[in-house]
Amino acid sequence: MACASAESEKVSLGLFEKYLTLWISICIVVGLLFGRFLPQLGQYLDSLKFAQISIPIGILLFLMMYPTVVGISFSDVKKATMFPKPMLITIISNWVIAPPLSALYANFFLRGNPRFIAGLILLGISPCTAMVLWWIKLAKGDLGQGLVNTAINALLMVALYGAEAAFYLGVSSIPVPWDLIAWSVILFIAIPVTLAAITRRTLLASKGETWFQGRFLPMLGKISIVALLTTLIVMFSLKGEIILTQPLMVALIAVPLLVHYVSMIGITYGACWFANLSYEAAAPSVLIGSSSHFEVAIAVATTLFGLGSGAALATVIGPLMEVPLMLSLTKFLWHNRGNFPRKKQVPAEVVRVTDTASRLQLK
Repeated sequence: MACASAESEKVSLGLFEKYLTLWISICIVVGLLFGRFLPQLGQYLDSLKFAQISIPIGILLFLMMYPTVVGISFSDVKKATMFPKPMLITIISNWVIAPPLSALYANFFLRGNPRFIAGLILLGISPCTAMVLWWIKLAKGDLGQGLVNTAINALLMVALYGAEAAFYLGVSSIPVPWDLIAWSVILFIAIPVTLAAITRRTLLASKGETWFQGRFLPMLGKISIVALLTTLIVMFSLKGEIILTQPLMVALIAVPLLVHYVSMIGITYGACWFANLSYEAAAPSVLIGSSSHFEVAIAVATTLFGLGSGAALATVIGPLMEVPLMLSLTKFLWHNRGNFPRKKQVPAEVVRVTDTASRLQLK
């Protein structure tokens, strides 16, 4: 049975999924070349903004998010809210451990570069609330758990980001981009989840689950992968010239980012193992605990220190590193999934009978 399952997983991989690492590498190179030899393209794309959110990247992130969350059922989300361990690990890692750790690494590796230090701190205290769901799906983690964890992080960001940023930067207050945070929640969580729920309910009722699972979701999956690859070209085209002309400076910034990233993986991975979480529940906590909401960090760095500052540059380098690193992490998690117990699958017939019994009891 195990061999048959493994074979079915291999067969189910399409051309995109099977060679995703290759496509990502190609798109990064294409983006860098655009940024180096056609910088006007990056400048034009960077000028297209709404509420401090890049319109091209915003559209592409939406095209990644909607196909991802449309596969989540309300029952999955409801179950996730009743299981507090992954949520607690996510909250503690993102808001208690990550901020002082990022400040420690930034000050240690970037002594004498206060603007770079500030940028890394701003990046380290901004947990991801959007693209990370795509990585959770790729790692075959529990998307319901991931959605709950990212939603909680979004709410906590409103309450904690300004205070933590001010504390670790040693200033009296931080001009938090509330409009950016609000629009990020609306565009990348509220709207995709609402549209996905409507789509799911409508198509399951009209087309049936076989068509929905076998035809519709695979088609959307291809759209989300194309959106990811296009996002990479756009992101790297924005800063391709700097990366290729100033590689030593980029490497200087990259070192503490990489050390912080590896540290957070080790901490969250160990916490999930110690808490005896299933692999499906552990994967979201590890992925969310090591990713960042780079739009907020970039906006705050630009407001505080200016568009051409070292702080702004440091916050931009973060997401450029994050995509290949997150891809590597999804592969690492899946390869080592045997270190966690697997979630017990309840047969669909049992779920339907249980739901029917619950409704009868309510009546």
